[in-house]
Amino acid sequence: MSLFGLGKTKESIFGKLQRAVLGKTQVDDEVLDNIEDALIASDIGVDTTLRIIDSLEKRVAVEKYVGTNDLNRILGEEIYKLLDVEGSKCAEPFDFSKKPYVIMVVGVNGVGKTTTIGKLAAQLKGMGKKVVLGAADTFRAGAVDQLDIWAERAGVDIVKQGMGSDPASVAYDTVKSAVAKNADVVLIDTAGRLHNKVNLMNELTKIRNVMRKVIPDAPHEVLLVLDGSTGQNAYQQAKEFVKATDVTAMAITKLDGTAKGGVVIGIADQFKIPVKFIGVGEKIEDLKVFDKKEFVDSLFV
Repeated sequence: MSLFGLGKTKESIFGKLQRAVLGKTQVDDEVLDNIEDALIASDIGVDTTLRIIDSLEKRVAVEKYVGTNDLNRILGEEIYKLLDVEGSKCAEPFDFSKKPYVIMVVGVNGVGKTTTIGKLAAQLKGMGKKVVLGAADTFRAGAVDQLDIWAERAGVDIVKQGMGSDPASVAYDTVKSAVAKNADVVLIDTAGRLHNKVNLMNELTKIRNVMRKVIPDAPHEVLLVLDGSTGQNAYQQAKEFVKATDVTAMAITKLDGTAKGGVVIGIADQFKIPVKFIGVGEKIEDLKVFDKKEFVDSLFV
């Protein structure tokens, strides 16, 4: 098992790269073509793959005698650079100097959004933070109940209303309650999909605006949750949500059971938004703070 629980992704990328250089000692045009095919097949995405190949070609031209043995090291270095987007350099995922620190969590239904909020709440509580959850996903049957279970499990407060309530009203009540309770962190769950994309965009803007009546710079983080096992579909979701709201960070879930972990690289590169968490299992501790070096090492070392 590789670090981070990315065994299947490592097997996939590693296996494809090994086949790409089989019988070769030097990185030539044929090897580069084979590597390109291998990376695209690993769900890294075409644009990001072409960027990696372009960097490889330049390095081969400069370093002259790049052997296939050097390939993993060089690929690891190039991928690390792509993951090193602005906002990914912080030692801590959140700036707790802002209190309460408000995180609006967005993403389509079924990606593990509510579970991610629950795990994050439990981890923050374990760090001694006072956490309040806001059940503003009032459109999906069972979403409020699901978050309620997580709140109980994590031992944190929750603000909720009935199904079909106005999500912005729930968000407003949540931040007001958090201020009154002197909470450290607020996590707001939001609807994954409304009747059409315009509605979703308007709803997220409305939630943001009402929270600002209480905390002028809220939300401090808009965390987009994506399901890594959906591969290219995750790119489409990211595209929609980046258009709908000002996404500042990403959490990519369900990476333990998939060979499609390459999406982490492509998404970070394409959207220039830092991946702050990855989900690699069912347990609370299986939501990991994303470490670029550890991620690259888990694939190439």
